[in-house]
Amino acid sequence: MTRTAPAAESFSAVLARLTSAQKPAARSAPAYSRFVNRRFGRYLAAWAYTARLTPNAVTGISALFTFASLALLIVFPPSLGLGIAVAAGLLVGYAFDSADGQLARLTGASSPAGEWLDHFVDSIKASALPLALLIGFYRFEVVPVVWLLVPLVGTVVSAVLFFAMILTEQLRRAHSSTPLATTGAAASGMPGSGGWVRSLLVAPMDYGVLCLSFLLLGWVPAFLVVYTVIIAATTVFLVLAAVKWFRELSATERRS
Repeated sequence: MTRTAPAAESFSAVLARLTSAQKPAARSAPAYSRFVNRRFGRYLAAWAYTARLTPNAVTGISALFTFASLALLIVFPPSLGLGIAVAAGLLVGYAFDSADGQLARLTGASSPAGEWLDHFVDSIKASALPLALLIGFYRFEVVPVVWLLVPLVGTVVSAVLFFAMILTEQLRRAHSSTPLATTGAAASGMPGSGGWVRSLLVAPMDYGVLCLSFLLLGWVPAFLVVYTVIIAATTVFLVLAAVKWFRELSATERRS
């Protein structure tokens, strides 16, 4: 008597399991990341599961969309079509970046190597995005040279913020059992308020909002204003968060 192979799980069944199995989103997470990207990533994770992809393969797909979009910024001059293509590619890459973690938790395939790969790709993306914008603007001479300082500052701020978040999280894990809130208002010491209010207040620091800003690339002056506001807000956030994190770690050291 032959044994019949188990039937493949349907997309809707996988999606239902993902919905019930995933950890709740942080109440202080930025609005796009919390309400849009996480849900988009859940659909992609369900698709990846039915396609028998591994979490690392999903991370690779995320990197492919992201870095292809950055290449477009360097190769082609700013235009409406370029802005749409770049925004779409970055947003899809961001959704796959959410999907790899959801897929790993669903399949129980989480691993230190997979987490390292995810963070490694994110660290490249943090610095490469503003650098690609800077190179494209410089190549096609679409802005005065002084405006190139904005993506240059963005490169430094993005790299430092990413490093500080990861390092602070690791130090808190090593010295405290209290989970660290490294994203959104909770990290910066922003006054307590409703979760959705905090999500909106930290919207300028939302990577999804940054991706959407490229839709304005066909109108460079408007894009520069929005992008400059994003970089300025992120810089302020970094300063506030750095002060808060340093105080928290200092208090942890005094208690130990």
